[in-house]
Amino acid sequence: MISTDSQFPRLRDSLPPSPGGGGSRAQRAGWGELVSPPPGSPLRGLPTSSLQGEVGARGKSVKSTTKLALVAVIAAIGIAAPFQTFAADPRFPDWPCAQIKVPEISVAAVWTGPPIDDVRGQWQSEAKVAELVPRLAARRTPLEEAEKLIAEFLGSPAERDQKGKLLFAGLFETLSRERSEVMDGIERFSRKQKGVVDKIRSKTAALHQLQDAHAEESKIDELANQLDWDIRVYEDEKKTVSYVCEVPQLIERRLFALSRMIQQALE
Repeated sequence: MISTDSQFPRLRDSLPPSPGGGGSRAQRAGWGELVSPPPGSPLRGLPTSSLQGEVGARGKSVKSTTKLALVAVIAAIGIAAPFQTFAADPRFPDWPCAQIKVPEISVAAVWTGPPIDDVRGQWQSEAKVAELVPRLAARRTPLEEAEKLIAEFLGSPAERDQKGKLLFAGLFETLSRERSEVMDGIERFSRKQKGVVDKIRSKTAALHQLQDAHAEESKIDELANQLDWDIRVYEDEKKTVSYVCEVPQLIERRLFALSRMIQQALE
């Protein structure tokens, strides 16, 4: 199980509000505790899936139960295949997002102010800058409030250029690092999903073997239930991918907005 803190140390500040409320999809995907399917999910509100219901129903034959299980598994593999093979850029085979992966943000893409080469690595030694940067970088700080904080910090014209450079250097380093951490976490999640697909395929093969060997119904039912759970978790987690894939772009937009505020205050 992937936890929010280990995979995405600052993801909670970067995520958009969950469309289903409560961030349940992120939790089911391994970024928190295991919870019920999110609002709107076809799984929500069902005590069991159709496969579990059929597998556990009394009076169903082994042949019928196994057939239903295999149909569900084959369908799941069909859904899983595009996830395994899809990559917007072949250079990054583990990148599952529709958004093109841009590994790093360049300074020139977000900043047209004075050069910051001479202040890189110095912002943390300035107590006021070091205190303000994480506050501005956090998404919980509204941009309107951030603009006021920037104006107050820059102060008089005599100090404005140097303070502005230090502040932007700190924001660029901080948000670029957070963006990289989130992207690394997304790729780790993608690799984990591929492992889940492999596990489903392996259990599918084992179910075929049990069927061919006319094994006890209890063994077939147990494996079919395991497969049903694996498929449900996989499908729910897959929905989370598109949600979390938005985060790097949200970080980029915040960095751009903050840099514009600093530059306008320097003009």
